[in-house]
Order: sequence, then C-alpha cells, then structure tokens
Amino acid sequence: MNDSSLALNLLGIIAILFTGVIVLTVIAAAIMYVVDVNQSTHTIRRNYPVIGRFRYLFEHLGEFFRQYFFAMDREELPFNRAERAWVYRSAKNVDANVAFGSTRDLSKTGEVMFLNSAFPTLEKDAALPSEVMVGPYCRKPYTTSSIFNISGMSFGALSKPAVQALSAGAAKAGCWFNTGEGGLSPYHLEGGGDVVFQIGTAKYGVRNHEGHLSDERLKHLGEHEQVKMIEIKLSQGAKPGKGGILPAEKVSAEISAIRGIPEGHASISPNGHPDIRSVDDLLDMIEHVREVTGKPVGFKAVIGSQQWLKDLIAAIKQRGIDRAPDFITIDSCDGGTGAAPQPLMDYVGLPLKESLPWVCDLLRQHGLKDRIKVIASGKLVTPSKVAWALACGADFTVSARGFMFALGCIQAMQCHKNTCPTGVTTHDPKLQRGLVPTDKAERVAHYQRNMTYGVGLIAHACGVAEPRGLRRDHVQIVMASGLSAPLSELHPEPVTLIDDHDQAHANSAAQANKEVPHESIN
Repeated sequence: MNDSSLALNLLGIIAILFTGVIVLTVIAAAIMYVVDVNQSTHTIRRNYPVIGRFRYLFEHLGEFFRQYFFAMDREELPFNRAERAWVYRSAKNVDANVAFGSTRDLSKTGEVMFLNSAFPTLEKDAALPSEVMVGPYCRKPYTTSSIFNISGMSFGALSKPAVQALSAGAAKAGCWFNTGEGGLSPYHLEGGGDVVFQIGTAKYGVRNHEGHLSDERLKHLGEHEQVKMIEIKLSQGAKPGKGGILPAEKVSAEISAIRGIPEGHASISPNGHPDIRSVDDLLDMIEHVREVTGKPVGFKAVIGSQQWLKDLIAAIKQRGIDRAPDFITIDSCDGGTGAAPQPLMDYVGLPLKESLPWVCDLLRQHGLKDRIKVIASGKLVTPSKVAWALACGADFTVSARGFMFALGCIQAMQCHKNTCPTGVTTHDPKLQRGLVPTDKAERVAHYQRNMTYGVGLIAHACGVAEPRGLRRDHVQIVMASGLSAPLSELHPEPVTLIDDHDQAHANSAAQANKEVPHESIN
C-alpha cells in the first residue's frame, strides 16, 4: 500500500468518525430537546430547549473569568484585583510599586486615609515592631513582636501541602500559625514555628470519646513546646452563630483520627459550646484550660450583641484581672474561608470597623487594655488595613485569606467543594500536585515580611518609629459628604474608669509577675 492510499484510508476513517460524532450529537440534542420541552422544573429550559442548558455552564464559568475580563480593579468582592495583585507581588517578592496615580476612589464613604507628618521618621530612627507579652499570669507567657500572623485554618478545610507550606512559612517569617478548630496535625508542627491551638465548639483534638473536653489531651497539648497560646472559638466571621462545616468527602482517615470523628461523615460542629452558656462559664473554661496547659488562653468572637461583653468585664473585675482572658480575637462579620449559609455570611454580626474600636475602648475604659491583648481579624490583607487596625488599638492582626492568596489562591470560590483549582482547599491529589510546599513556604514568608515592611512605611510617613506607635489621630475616615473626619473624633478614646482597689491589685500583681520567666521569639 502506497502513501497516497494510506492517506485516503485515514481520511476515510476520520470522515466516518466525524460523521458518527455528528450523528450522536444530533441524537443527544434531540433527546435533550424532548426532555427539556416536557419537564416543568426549569422555565428557561422549557422555553429554550437545549440552548437554555448553556446558562448553567456560563454561570459556572463566570465565577472564574469575570475577575479577568469584566470586573474593574477596585470593584470586585470579597477582594478586588488591586488587593490580590499586591498580595501576589509581595508573596513573590517582586516590585510592588505602581505608576501614574492611584485607582482608588478617595471620595468613597468609609475609606481610610493616613495623615503624613511634615517630619517623617528617618531611616536611622525607624524601628522594628516592639515585643508584646501575652498571658503574664500563666506559667508560660508568650512574647512576640509579630504584628501580622496566620489566622485559624483547619487541616481538612485546607489541604496537606497548604498546611505544610503555611507552617514552614510562618517559621521563616517569625509569626504564628493558628490551627483552626480541626485539631493539631503533624503538618502544623513540622515547620518548627509558633502555633496557636484553637478549641472549637466540637473540641476537635482535645475531646474524649463522648465529645467532651479532655484534661488528658489538654495536658498533652500543653507539653508541645511549639504551642504558644490556646484560643477558644465562640464564633467566626463566615458564620456567626453556626459551627464549622467540613463536607463528608473531605473527612479522610487521617482527618478522622486527628479530629476524633467517623471517617467519611460530614464534620458539623455545634453552633455554640454546650458547656459555655454564660460569661462565668467562659471565664471558668479559660481559667481551667490555662491551669491545665500553662499557656495563655483567650477567645475568638464576632461581635454582635454587646451586653455580654459588658457583663464579662464586670465578672473579671469581680474575680480579679489575673483571671481575665489573656487575649480576645475580634473577627469581622464579612465572611471568611469557611463554608457557611449565605444568610449568616451576609447579614449577621458587626464589621471590624465598628467592633474593633468599641472593644478596645471598653477594655481601656475599665483599665484592662494592657492586661487583655486584642487580636484583629477580618479582610486585613494589605498594609493600610493592618495599619488601621493597629491605630484602632489592636495589639496583633491575623489573616487567613491573605495567606491563601500567598499560597496561590485565585478566589475561585470553590473552597467547600473539594475542587479548588490551586490545591489549597482540596484533598484531590491531582489538584494538590500543583501546590509545592517548599516553594509556597517562601511566598508565605515573603508576604508576611513585606506586610510588616509596608505597615512600617505608613507608620514612618506618619512620623512614628514603628507600627505599634500608630494612633487614631493618625487616621481620617471619609464621610458621606466626601470629606474626611478624624478617627479620633469618630471613636474618641475613653477616660479609664478604675478604682483605687483595682489599681492597687493590678500594680501588686504586675510587680509579683516581673520575675515570671517567659518565652520569646526573634
């Protein structure tokens, strides 16, 4: 058989196959047409058979492509392209400078502006963030200078390589990594950095067979040198009033063992701690966990109702400041990494711009601001937002989604479907393959360092030596008129209300605690 005959035969085969595909396509379209015309569930498909089916395809693809082709740099939610681009450049440690002016609308209500000083801090006078001690009354206080840390993200919600990269990156950058409510995995520890263990409503990782808090497991947790603090989660920004949700397909044998739950079954935490039904219950648990572990203990909450915090302050003043929480993590209501019902994510809780100044003022008013450290959480992914939080009174800031971007997240909105295209939130080995922990760990560390540097730039422009020197009078907020007003006037710092007995007790306790050894990081 010559070459021309072979070519003709191949063309004949291709033609037959092509004809077969066309025939099958026509048959499939005919079947879909009959089905669509006769079904009564979907109006579009009934009125526009076959063609109407493309609506669902385009709707799905729109999640991926609108950010590239249709959304402007500053208009997309939850994070716009300008914010994500800054994180990506910082994580890659490439030039983050921009040209030809800002694309930010400076007349938009609520926008933040920092007041530069006529005499900015010179480079020779600039300083790194100062150290802060957490938990001066516990056996093992924690001291760190890091202003920007990794917020709670569970192993299970995140993939193994994502947790490995975050763990190693946190160690390189000198910040902490919060475990989230899914328990302490080996991957949280393998990087060698500082870890904050979170106790969720289901007590994963520190629960007994009945699901109750286990002192034996708590004691074992306290023996981990890397575990520096323990956070009791009351609520989180993605779903105030509802517990964690991990789909059944994500509950592998390994995750089952770490959490202490059945494999292959959805992991749904209670919407609150069954054993914390009052402020006294909360303080009792904080004191108990602190006593068993020896570590600083605080709680995380989205602020909604405010009376319970006032009641908490009253209970602390009655018990004594040595029995107060060591820190409070204030989460914003505007979503997070977790899967959540949309009514909760969209409508429940207060945003950080309201809750953070209020809580800081409440603590300051009662002389507790130095005793109870404040950690701010909620879309703090760029230096301006972290600088604002510090100016409002936060001692530390944390971010989850910012560090997800550093890992390569593209905001595909697939976190809860086990189909994350970048391998960050999926347990599909094929998708995880794209996330190389050693490479992404470097990006995590770069992002944290560049964030600290960026906040420092703002602080120095305002005339202070280091980020924790920022105050409310360095910030203006754009009002509805388009003009700005001082943050210090919108949220004036209150006069401290502390009686002589309280002050004497605080001074005595602080003096006695000066000899307590504490851990620090460089």
